[in-house]
Amino acid sequence: MPDFRELVRGRLRDLRLSGEREAEIAEELAQHLSDRYDLLRSMGAPEEEALRTISAELDERDLAREFKRVEQAAPDVVPLGFDGGRLWSGLRQDLRYAVRALRASPIFSAVCIASLALGIGANTAIFQLIDAVRMRLLPVKNPQELAVIRPTNLHRSGHGAGDFSDMTTGLWEQVKQQQQGFSDVFAFGGWPAFNLAAGGEARYAHGLWVSGEFFDALGVSPVLGRVFHPSDDHAGCGVVGAVISYPFWRREYGGDMNVVGKTVRLEGHPFPIVGVTPQSFYGMEIGRQFDVAVPLCSEPVIDGDENFYNMPRGWWLTVMGRLKPGWTFTKASAQLDSFSAAAFLETLPAQFQGDTAKQYLEKKLGAFPAPAGVSELREDYETPLWLLLAIAGSVLLIACANLANLMLARASAREREIAVRMALGAERGRILRQLLMESVLLAIAGAGLGTLLAGGLSRLLVRYLGQNLFVNLELDWRVLGFGAGLALLTTCLFGLGPAMRATKASPARLMNSGGRGQSASRERVSLRKVLVMSQVAMSVVLVAGGLLFAGSLRKILAVDVGFQQNNVLIMIADFSSLHLPVEPRMPLKRTLLERVSAIPGVQSAAEVMYGPFMGSGWNNQILVDGKLQQTGAMEDTITDGYFRTMQTPLLMGRDFDDHDTAGSQPVAIVNEKFAKVLLGTDNPIGRTFKVDVYRGEKQPEYQVVGLVKDSKFDDMRDDFSPMAYYPQTQIRADKENTEVVVRSQLPPDALMASLRRASADVNPAMTLEFHDLRHEIEDSLLRERLLATLSGFFGVLAIVLAAIGLYGVIAYSVARRTNEIGIRMALGAIPTRIVRMIVAEALVLTVTGVVVGLVLAVIAARSTASLLYGLSAHDPVTLAVASLALVAVCLAASAVPALRAARLNPMTALREE
Repeated sequence: MPDFRELVRGRLRDLRLSGEREAEIAEELAQHLSDRYDLLRSMGAPEEEALRTISAELDERDLAREFKRVEQAAPDVVPLGFDGGRLWSGLRQDLRYAVRALRASPIFSAVCIASLALGIGANTAIFQLIDAVRMRLLPVKNPQELAVIRPTNLHRSGHGAGDFSDMTTGLWEQVKQQQQGFSDVFAFGGWPAFNLAAGGEARYAHGLWVSGEFFDALGVSPVLGRVFHPSDDHAGCGVVGAVISYPFWRREYGGDMNVVGKTVRLEGHPFPIVGVTPQSFYGMEIGRQFDVAVPLCSEPVIDGDENFYNMPRGWWLTVMGRLKPGWTFTKASAQLDSFSAAAFLETLPAQFQGDTAKQYLEKKLGAFPAPAGVSELREDYETPLWLLLAIAGSVLLIACANLANLMLARASAREREIAVRMALGAERGRILRQLLMESVLLAIAGAGLGTLLAGGLSRLLVRYLGQNLFVNLELDWRVLGFGAGLALLTTCLFGLGPAMRATKASPARLMNSGGRGQSASRERVSLRKVLVMSQVAMSVVLVAGGLLFAGSLRKILAVDVGFQQNNVLIMIADFSSLHLPVEPRMPLKRTLLERVSAIPGVQSAAEVMYGPFMGSGWNNQILVDGKLQQTGAMEDTITDGYFRTMQTPLLMGRDFDDHDTAGSQPVAIVNEKFAKVLLGTDNPIGRTFKVDVYRGEKQPEYQVVGLVKDSKFDDMRDDFSPMAYYPQTQIRADKENTEVVVRSQLPPDALMASLRRASADVNPAMTLEFHDLRHEIEDSLLRERLLATLSGFFGVLAIVLAAIGLYGVIAYSVARRTNEIGIRMALGAIPTRIVRMIVAEALVLTVTGVVVGLVLAVIAARSTASLLYGLSAHDPVTLAVASLALVAVCLAASAVPALRAARLNPMTALREE
């Protein structure tokens, strides 16, 4: 052993201390350097390298200056920080020591970092989505001042153009003229899909109708050209121009700096490009990015006779405002309420009568904070994302429990090292700090890798939710803070406990019993058992949740939708670019349907105004015997053969035929729900009803001629709704597009090619769009698929982690009890008895964890009830399957060390003692 006293004295000569004081300090520091030398040698460093390392560490410190500083503050404190001087004096040394220790155990380090990276990455990815969907404000000037202005009662009668279309053109004009609490008000809406193609298959751009005040109120300045102003938006403006987004400019025009003045064709109409918005501005809805913005007053040009701009009962706008200084949302709402009665009376549609008119006139306007804009994505996925974050957090806790077990095992293996250091005078705080430094390094590495992984995972989730979904996933302070917080939390969860346990017992106890540290082992084993039981409990919760969501999805997919969804293609043919008058439109549609029906391989085809699961619909209140029914009805217009094409059973009466003309008795076919709820009978044939709101002043009386089976229309989760079908020959169906449902056994690609040829024969200028009905239904269940897929994945991961944790505890217990097992076998215990003894220990841990987990699962299930379909949140079968799965997996994990113990040679086991 080198004599370090001379090495220290050489660095203390300049202090000119007394001989006694110099010898005292040299003896003290030499002892610490000796301990450091022993540690380096125990880690495999050669003698020369250990001496060089110690010498270099001493050379880095100015002992004379440090001694003078410390002597002035506290004369009895020894400098250098080897024995608990200043808190951070030895931090760099601790860091180097931790790096060397982890480098010496590469498998242990890799397992810890990978586990943390997966756990932290999954949590950060989901939090990043929550941050983008729920927490981020709009990228505009002072978004906290923005409010949405809408009726407090959101029930709408008439036609709607979207979930957030809560205002008509008339109401928007009233607000603009009479409001006082906002410095700026503006309107937007519709979110139309503008067809860019001049013919053939459609190619769409995401559109946005905007008022002239829109860009000025938001403080959005163009990067090229100009934006719209109030003078651009007035009734009868025609084609004013289009403002395009930055991504659309880059994608469609390659970033051409001379794009202003060029034209973009929207639904066949040329619109001059007047400006390009900045890259940071994506619109007003989280989850949707606009491509082209067009003034509100241009909407009649695009939509023709069916435009919302001039429709008194057309709900198509979202109205927002920026609060004036000194105004609050409550005060602004009160001012809006003061003129609400006059505004709704002024804009009352002439078609609204009776209760419908009364409901309309009872509406009141209010102002509601909207700093983050509006979002259908937020409404649909906010709760599932928080739930998934809780699930991912539970998996991270399980991973931390596993890592804590690994750290405890690692501490057990280092008991003698720790005992020697403490016996030689090392303070517990210093050793604790060094052990925690290893946990900090692991947590930082895991968090860094997890944050990188989170970026890819979050983008994968966004693509899973929708191909056209736009979510801003740039890192911000919340995401980075969340990742840093997880790193700190995991350090405490898996590092602090084992470190404190490792340094708790006295050196004498740690070094007795042949150096095995058995006096401390009982406490350590108890802690490891508690960790394993906690893992099993949380795993039960996660597995039960995964089974519930998978079962819910299975229940939805098994629902009888009322039609055969396979082999059905929906073709949308748009001929607005032809600018046909009203009269030739119906013959064109009939010709197209005839050509489609004649295609070889097409079993049947029919026209429909709104195809199922296509995102559009039409509903109204119904009058029966002159009384307005409380329940409204979905409505649609079809051609004969629609039910045959959809294979919806006709239960009673007849289908539409050639006798149902514009001059004959108006007829309708209703579903079972309509007959029972609105007509109060199972046999509705011959019964009559009226529609409360209709396009003309005269309300025809419809006679029911057929009854069809209930069918789903736009949501698999909803109950069947009352539904009425009218023949297109009696209801004006003169829109400039048509939806054709086609049933065929042909492969989709071959069928679409045939449909393109048939449409081109009718008129090549028509644009086409194709939708597979089954795919549309599957897309409507994305939320359920997301929950079932991710919760199932996390549940499986939880089982694996729990099994690994139990295996580790049982294997550790077997290793500790090797001598005991050897004695038992020497005294005649048979191997099967040893196996039963060890498996019984594992069974106790597993069953205890399962019981606790079942209680937690029942409590947690209350928050998921609204997300389940056809299953109780406390479904006993699900809970039983989850429990049995955990017991089976954990017993299998414990069987490995049990069988290994049963094969021990008694003499070998006894010789170890």
